[in-house]
Amino acid sequence: MKICCIGAGYVGGPTMAMIAEKCHDIEVHVVDLNADRIAAWNSDTLPVYEPGLSEIVERRINKNLFFSTEVKPTIKDADVIFISVGTPTKSYGVGAGSAADMGFVEGCARMIAEVCEGPKIIVEKSTVPVRTAELVQDVFNGYDKGHLFQILSNPEFLAEGTAISDLESPDRVLIGGEMSEAGKEAMETVVSVYNRWVPRERIITTNVWSSELSKLVANAFLAQRVSSINSISAVCEATGANVDEVANAIGMDSRIGSKFLKASVGFGGSCFQKDILNLVYLCEHFGLPDVATYWRQVLDMNDYQRQRFTRNVIHSLYNTVQRKRVAILGFAFKKDTNDTRESAAIYICRDLLEEGANIAVYDPQVSADEIHGLTSDKVEVCSSAEEAVAGAHAILVLTEWDEFKTLDYKAMYETMVKPARLFDGRNILDIEALRELGYEASGIGKG
Repeated sequence: MKICCIGAGYVGGPTMAMIAEKCHDIEVHVVDLNADRIAAWNSDTLPVYEPGLSEIVERRINKNLFFSTEVKPTIKDADVIFISVGTPTKSYGVGAGSAADMGFVEGCARMIAEVCEGPKIIVEKSTVPVRTAELVQDVFNGYDKGHLFQILSNPEFLAEGTAISDLESPDRVLIGGEMSEAGKEAMETVVSVYNRWVPRERIITTNVWSSELSKLVANAFLAQRVSSINSISAVCEATGANVDEVANAIGMDSRIGSKFLKASVGFGGSCFQKDILNLVYLCEHFGLPDVATYWRQVLDMNDYQRQRFTRNVIHSLYNTVQRKRVAILGFAFKKDTNDTRESAAIYICRDLLEEGANIAVYDPQVSADEIHGLTSDKVEVCSSAEEAVAGAHAILVLTEWDEFKTLDYKAMYETMVKPARLFDGRNILDIEALRELGYEASGIGKG
């Protein structure tokens, strides 16, 4: 079997690497028109940081895992073609601000139709709106080749930072397809790939529409939990309750569970906001405005939490950050990834820069180019936390990197402008211990 994945990003690269790792007899090709990205995959510095990923790529590269820009010939030779390209929120035209931009997916469908003459299995790996398979089928029908392709949905549920462990031992693998004999046969072909290492009972097959919708709904539910506990963090600060204690108490209820109940400065990443906006657009499209309003509120609460955090920082610094140095620890949207898409740190830095602050940023994996994307001469990119903190008026912990839990904050305080402040936006530090040492420190929902 030959597999081709169009798109060498955060989903396509790690997923195909895992398939190559587990299925040595399958040729796995990842193609992308971005030559720099492909060159990075073929180098010692991968474009995607995930713990354990580089070791897998090193073992399989040029054995049964290949990265190239030879898109059309690779598509033509493949038996199974995964589409793993971006579906960003539209910034123009109908549905701007909420609908998904399907231009890349349509482009892939047209390219496949142009170059492929034999039967293929097409797998949607991108996060797409419900009924995207219909769009792809329409493109194929326009080329009079609709009968050559079976279109499946196989959404990814991996989380950045734990992608390799998620891929190696997933909660479930979801595969949706047409409930015809040909459709079921195509699904079983893809099932047989995952079944090399995933127990069959964890592989779910559904109709294609259920599969497409399940991805949006899963992310919406997870984001809803984050926004729910963040709303309670504001109540905790107002009443003197501790949000960690509240989360622990309700998380022990088996009906609720403990996951995604960590109060923080807000969720980020490429999925939650985009997928909720997509769900909002679908609800509005199908005449369900009340449902759309309900889900949009999850995003409104996320915005509120980021803004509330920034207001607290400014208020604690005597209502002005003009010309003050603020140390930002962590710029990725979460630990163990170099992805900054929709990171809370970006929004908070922008707000502080507008207030006149000088920003000193340190992140273990995010490149200086990504951080300088803030386009301000008031942004300094540092090579260590200690460098960022020296001479600062405040420290903001905005990503929960493990190394930030063990820093010598006592020593770092001595290098800061007094009175110094620390704001734990990810609730990873022992705030009470720092306060007992006589330092000004606060965490979300802890005052």
